[in-house]
Amino acid sequence: MGRIFEVRKATMFARWDRMAKQFTRIGKDIAIAVKGGGPDPENNPALRRCIANAKGVNMPKDRVEAAIKRAMGKDKTDYEEVVYEGYAPHGVAVMVETATDNTTRTVANVRMHFNKEGGTLGNSGSVGFIFNRTGVFKIKNEGQNLEDLELELIDAGLEEIGEDSEGNIVLHTPFTEFGNMSKALEERNIIPISAELQRIPTTTVELNEEQAKEVLTLIDRLEQDDDVQQVFHNLR
Repeated sequence: MGRIFEVRKATMFARWDRMAKQFTRIGKDIAIAVKGGGPDPENNPALRRCIANAKGVNMPKDRVEAAIKRAMGKDKTDYEEVVYEGYAPHGVAVMVETATDNTTRTVANVRMHFNKEGGTLGNSGSVGFIFNRTGVFKIKNEGQNLEDLELELIDAGLEEIGEDSEGNIVLHTPFTEFGNMSKALEERNIIPISAELQRIPTTTVELNEEQAKEVLTLIDRLEQDDDVQQVFHNLR
């Protein structure tokens, strides 16, 4: 069938792999949210956030409902959220958020990834001070005036407003204002494409192309780990 078919097939499988990873990640988020606040999204802001994120990646509704049901069952998996900190090659700071049912396995795997790609797994607090935990909301751009929207949402903790490469509106809030912003958007019937807590670096490291490839190889390796939910770094 030729080279073009092989390339298309590889691209298709890569896309499926990314979707499967996203669905797994959201499924774990749902389990943690249900454990912390119950199965009713009306009374559980964390679960509402998970459902919004599921819609954002086109996760089927029946899979979301199945994840909620599993989280309530007697055979549910109890996930623990653990954050690991370390350095990639060339002094790039890395934070790894995980959701695991076996911390011994997870820390061993994370350490292995760092070691194999020339990085170092550090202690808690070793790089965390470089990052600010920030609420990031992505909403559909329907022609809203950004200045008007900014004025509307500033009392809900809006810190920064802008657009991404796809033209969606991106809102940044401090970690402590995440719930207030969620509520403000709900009151205005604005359903986010995604609503996430991210770790934004306060300082960045600029590298040449070859050095950056070494760092990104480690990032990719970490992101492929089944226990890893998100990876943040300060590579520019």
